[in-house]
Amino acid sequence: MSKRFTSLALTAHPPAATRRGRGRSRRVVAPFTAVSVLVAGAALAGCGQQRDADTYTVMNSSTDESYHRWDAEAMARCGKELGVTIEQQSVPAAQVMTKALRMASSKSLPDIVQFDASEMPTFADAGGLVDLRTLGLSTDDIPDGIVDFGSYKGTYYGAARSVNTLALFYNKDVLDKAGVEVPTTWAELRATAKKLTQGKQYGLALSAGGAEDGVFQFTPFMWSNGGDETDLDGPKVVEALDYWKGLLKDRSLSKSTVNWTQADVNDQFMAGNAAMMINGPWQVETLNSDESLHWGIAPIPVPEAGDDSVGPLGGAVLTVPNTGDEAREKTAGKIVACLASEKEQLTYALNSWMVPANAKAAAVWREKVPELDSLADQVAVARSRTAKLGAGWSSVSLALQSAFQSALTGQSSETALKRAQQRATSGN
Repeated sequence: MSKRFTSLALTAHPPAATRRGRGRSRRVVAPFTAVSVLVAGAALAGCGQQRDADTYTVMNSSTDESYHRWDAEAMARCGKELGVTIEQQSVPAAQVMTKALRMASSKSLPDIVQFDASEMPTFADAGGLVDLRTLGLSTDDIPDGIVDFGSYKGTYYGAARSVNTLALFYNKDVLDKAGVEVPTTWAELRATAKKLTQGKQYGLALSAGGAEDGVFQFTPFMWSNGGDETDLDGPKVVEALDYWKGLLKDRSLSKSTVNWTQADVNDQFMAGNAAMMINGPWQVETLNSDESLHWGIAPIPVPEAGDDSVGPLGGAVLTVPNTGDEAREKTAGKIVACLASEKEQLTYALNSWMVPANAKAAAVWREKVPELDSLADQVAVARSRTAKLGAGWSSVSLALQSAFQSALTGQSSETALKRAQQRATSGN
């Protein structure tokens, strides 16, 4: 066995929108100290336990009943096509990275791991993933931004079945009654949110909590304003955080926003406690469960008319761990190719309300769910959080989370972000 992890210390973090930050469950960002103790010099799974030659395991975070069922059905179809049995092992989203690292140390990695795309670079940086192109996977019909979403340092490690981003959801009845249009600029959003704040109803709900949810929701404001994650105390980032502070000062946001996850935000919107919210398509199934709620969706407002609304790409990617068993890795690659095929992507996206990663599948998806067409437009210009920093994103995320808590509870944005930049640079 020559394939091994390199020694390193790394920080794991959650995805942005899993109803926490892929969208489905809250993940608490916690640093992994001395991860090198777990993985340094550890021979990978292929040289460990004996495995059933015709049974392959996929580890993911599909603990929700619906997502688990959809994945199981897709795996059954692909297993039948490839003549193998595919078993699903679902763990809470916050535990995927931790469990993968521990399994690497004990030489028991599954054949496929579905990481949140923001976490994938951490595992790739440790030498733990196989280049999917060497396993025969093509990126021909995948937009460049989504290829980058599944890549680390130019190597394609993760195949996305679907992607998501954030958008502005609004209560049609509330806006109609108030006689206001859907806002498109920051000035319009602030004025509209202020007008719609009445009684127990806030004009807008968003997540600024101390987890990746808040960071995921801040990026559209930071990026659309020209801010950058490599310069957290730059004027454009300060301006974006000051904008959030202005909404809070207007009382258009609840003070509880510093504690809310994206799921909490959706609960407030559905309860009539918010006229608008920033959220993602993973909430659509829940929104549609209330037939009396008439909601619409639009791009997140931008600083000035004509600016691009640049949101974060969210979602998960299917990866093949570097186990040293090349035969199993090759078959695992075929399984990933099947699960990420145009047909399977469309099926998964229609179930989950996400946007297919494959351009051809996305075109069909637009026709089938025209009410979410603006979401597909926003995905087209969305960015991966890890595109610039790779595994270094985790330090930035942690630093921003602390900055939100400080700035939204009284500290100046400039001071909070200056400290965030120091923390991101030093790792402390």
